[in-house]
Amino acid sequence: MIPLEDDAADIIGKAQRGLGISDSELAEKAGISSQTIRKLRDGDFDESGLVCVAPTLGLDGGALRELANGEWHPKKIEGFDGLEQFNTDYHGMAVNAYLVWDPATRVAAAFDTGGDSREMVRFAKHHKLDVELILLTHAHPDHVADLPSLREETGADVFTPSREAVPGAEPIDEGKKFRLGNLKIDTRLTWGHSPGGMTYVVTGLAHPIAIVGDSLFAGSMGGGNVSYDAALRNNLEKILTLPDETIICPGHGPMTTVGEEKQHNPFFAGKI
Repeated sequence: MIPLEDDAADIIGKAQRGLGISDSELAEKAGISSQTIRKLRDGDFDESGLVCVAPTLGLDGGALRELANGEWHPKKIEGFDGLEQFNTDYHGMAVNAYLVWDPATRVAAAFDTGGDSREMVRFAKHHKLDVELILLTHAHPDHVADLPSLREETGADVFTPSREAVPGAEPIDEGKKFRLGNLKIDTRLTWGHSPGGMTYVVTGLAHPIAIVGDSLFAGSMGGGNVSYDAALRNNLEKILTLPDETIICPGHGPMTTVGEEKQHNPFFAGKI
């Protein structure tokens, strides 16, 4: 089972950085000592401390406690025809890429490349899939590292968010639609972690699927490197408004569902 991308300390750190709150400011606003804040940031979790800092950081205290105590992990997504996750290494960091295909016509789309696309290519050949599209969620190196090889192996057309140019890829904007046999793919701009992060929503399989890149993780989200406010808002409005059964396919960590994230993600629990 793929471990969660972030622990409670990571989440506190992302919220602090996003809000621009120092340790001393957080201690003052939460009514606890700076030493307690430092211990939380180091992973030495005190439940009372977590409860105090969560509201100041806009986090759900109950969900944060669950993560700190190791009490929650998203339920394993049972495999079904039409979706496969590939977890590869990029300079010591685990990164995900995905294949989605129409079971009837066997036409497929690759979403990102991960650090090494060879297993994805082997899988496609073994299952007689015709990879027609390569759809990039964003242009960070770990997600496009093996694009030249994947494009050469498949001959697929490559598309990237217009705000994040990638050599040889056609730029697209929010609202662009694709057909993949009997499947429909819609695009939603979920920027904030990166300038043009794109979420691809696939319908027509046993469950709707959202390939979200680093916009959202199981129990967390990508850091708001470009805009923390936009990252929060886009996740809430454009991903977590999808049906609860929608499978979320993140760029790092395990797959999850909209329903699970609405209940257990400290950034969003109780907000929708």
